[in-house]
Amino acid sequence: MQATTPARTTLSMTQVLICGAFIVTLSMGIRHGFGLWLQPITMDRGWTRETFAFALAVQNIAWGVAGPFAGMLADRFGAYRVLVVGALLYSVGLVIMALATSGAAFTGGTGLILGMAQSGTTYAVVYGVIGRNVAADKRSWAMGVAAAAGSFGQFLMVPVENWLIGHWGWQNALFVLACAALAIMPLALGLREPAQAAATGPRQSIGSALREAMATPSFRWLMAGYFVCGFQVVFIGVHMPSYLKDHGMSPEVATYALSLIGLFNVFGTYTAGSLGQRMAKRYILSAIYLGRAIAIAVFLAVPLTPTSVYVFASVMGFLWLSTVPPTNAIVAQIFGVQYMSMLGGIVFFSHQVGSFLGVWLGGRLYDATGSYDIVWYISIALGVFAALANMPVRETPLQRQPLPA
Repeated sequence: MQATTPARTTLSMTQVLICGAFIVTLSMGIRHGFGLWLQPITMDRGWTRETFAFALAVQNIAWGVAGPFAGMLADRFGAYRVLVVGALLYSVGLVIMALATSGAAFTGGTGLILGMAQSGTTYAVVYGVIGRNVAADKRSWAMGVAAAAGSFGQFLMVPVENWLIGHWGWQNALFVLACAALAIMPLALGLREPAQAAATGPRQSIGSALREAMATPSFRWLMAGYFVCGFQVVFIGVHMPSYLKDHGMSPEVATYALSLIGLFNVFGTYTAGSLGQRMAKRYILSAIYLGRAIAIAVFLAVPLTPTSVYVFASVMGFLWLSTVPPTNAIVAQIFGVQYMSMLGGIVFFSHQVGSFLGVWLGGRLYDATGSYDIVWYISIALGVFAALANMPVRETPLQRQPLPA
């Protein structure tokens, strides 16, 4: 069945990119620094690393589970309402993260509430607006711009968060971020689409779109690759500061490393989005995953020094979220943009299952063995698997029977 694309652009591309970029900068920038809170919170509360890691794992799986529903609501009722609710949940979750004195309460706020908040304030919702309002010949590039903005948020927010923790304490730092998250609400006005944009011509049903996607092998291969993406980036983002401290590195090395990941991610995501306009996106994805596997293997093989950490962070940063623009562009290219937020949320659910396992296994295996080595080796093997999994993806649009008028 054929979904009908809106006949005209309803929002200006500049407006969509500016507002979407600032929203992703805040939502992704805040969460990128959560690893900085691992040791202050666990030491102050007397918790194990697994307690903190489990809450972050729940956050990622809650984000993944809620993602398709947030995308479905954004496709049906518009992104504005979803973004406003997401911003409120983000602020509440950060406050609970600061005040929780038990592992269960910490998991509820840091895990469930923040996970649901991120599902409504990040890529799936914003990319749905981009897909509906940016021409197909510029869509991959526009997604690269939005992803680069989120990457800049990581670069910007990590040193800010580290400064807040050092000067105001870890609890007050979370209160400040809770206020910052509310800035998403006025920015969401720039993504408020006119009602008629969603009602142009015959529409494919939600159930039909879901069945069609899950029956498409390329969609399943994209989900497999995104699983690996989540496992790798969340494990590294949360556990690398503690990994470096365990090996005698100063906290500043970890802060600089996370900042470098954010900085080089700006270039990597923009490059991936731009290349997606000119070459097969499946090759871009395969190269990214293989590059990650090689980077991790070399990082573990060479002596650990601040220089090796910074080089690794720069390389991984270039490859960090560069999977996002080509993956979402392939989804739009195959299935169209009518249910892009929902389908993007389903692919992202796989990403978050990987994130759950990456962050939880990091804490679990560290507590069991006193080392992160096993999880590093798993990350290498998964990178090779994802490089192979993306090769069979077919990027051609599905041929559907037209819907009756």
